[in-house]
Amino acid sequence: MGAKAEAGIGTRLKDGFLFVAKRGLLAWVLLLVVWQIAATVMGGSFLPTPLKTLAGAQELIKSGTLQSDLLVSLFRILCGWLIGTIIAVPLGLVIGQFKIVRWLIEPLINFFRFVPAIGFLTLFLLWFGVGEVSKVALIIYATMFPIIINTISGVIAIDPLKIESAQSQGASKFQIFYSVVIPSSVPSIFTGVRLGLGGAIIAIVAAEMLAAQNGIGYLIYTSRLYYRTDWIFVGIFILGFIGFLSDTLLRLFGNVVLKKYGISDSRRTTK
Repeated sequence: MGAKAEAGIGTRLKDGFLFVAKRGLLAWVLLLVVWQIAATVMGGSFLPTPLKTLAGAQELIKSGTLQSDLLVSLFRILCGWLIGTIIAVPLGLVIGQFKIVRWLIEPLINFFRFVPAIGFLTLFLLWFGVGEVSKVALIIYATMFPIIINTISGVIAIDPLKIESAQSQGASKFQIFYSVVIPSSVPSIFTGVRLGLGGAIIAIVAAEMLAAQNGIGYLIYTSRLYYRTDWIFVGIFILGFIGFLSDTLLRLFGNVVLKKYGISDSRRTTK
């Protein structure tokens, strides 16, 4: 009986460990442990402990700074990402569908996609001023290229038999484009949209650090003036949380709304 009880306890412990590990909780526990040890060794002023960082977050929340900067950054990211997506998806579909357009535009895309968004910051400030337009324009630029490239790849990768089948049934070019090309490209478009969101977050940090008076990037950059490394870590974790939460919501949207197009979360199917 004792052996059976010990076996049952061992099984429950194993199941509990696997439950925690599969959901990524174990990684966070390990991070906190390593972080605490490193902060103790290196000194709290150089590397704040998790508790000191939490206290810094509470201080920023009480003053209202964190909420204000977070809302500003979210607004900029959302505007730039949505506008960039609206521009990039149709453009990628057209470039992928029509070879003459692809021959004309694809070389330019392959050139400018290697120019980071931060390289245009000064130019955008001269063109659009120091207000919100220059920052949103920078995010649009950073968002567009992953979406365009993935959309083009999705269109090119469509099975020619699908198009031939539609043609044999008398479908027009527009009907083929609307009923075959676009639905078949949705998985690639969705991947590009997710990558574009990551580019938007990277771009806003750079823009806010160099050309803003508010935002999470501005908070991180100005915290160095007061040697508040805890505030810097708060900003870093907020950026990570923004990316993690937004990508989770996007995947949920894809699993629910776009499931019929082949969008699924592979992590849900793995055991």
